Amino acid sequence: MIELPVRDPCDLCVAIHDERWKIIEEGEHTLTVINPWQFEVGQCCVITRRHVATLLDLSAEECAAVMFAARRVAVALVRAYRPLGILTFQNNGVYSGQETPHFHFHVVPRQKGSDWGIGPPQLATFEGAGRERGTAHDPGGDAQRRERVRVSTGQLADTVGLIRSNLPE
Repeated sequence: MIELPVRDPCDLCVAIHDERWKIIEEGEHTLTVINPWQFEVGQCCVITRRHVATLLDLSAEECAAVMFAARRVAVALVRAYRPLGILTFQNNGVYSGQETPHFHFHVVPRQKGSDWGIGPPQLATFEGAGRERGTAHDPGGDAQRRERVRVSTGQLADTVGLIRSNLPE
């Protein structure tokens, strides 16, 4: 059984209802939202409208909608930031690094020399990625790293606007 993180209330459900400015794009089954921690400028997530915890809980329609929305925002990120790569990932359960009990699919523009820090353990080991091959993630610096990548509401709103303006027609 997959152990899920506990967060009550769910921060993604709160954002859907109370922080609508964080929404980049809306679909029938999904919302694309800005990540409040900008480990990479433009980092966002595609979330489900329905509160479900993991990939295993999604309907076929939701699965298709997530990938469609992820592709759309990836195009916008390439147009807006000209990244060297696009990282996509999704965690299922606390042992995979999932921190909120609401399905979310990360779409991240990657640039050389990033300070990724926490992230999927299989993260690429190219120069500046923040982890050497074969070393386990040490969460000791995560709090400081999160503080360093937390940006103001104004900066997030500007980022949302830029990404929105670059969505494909």
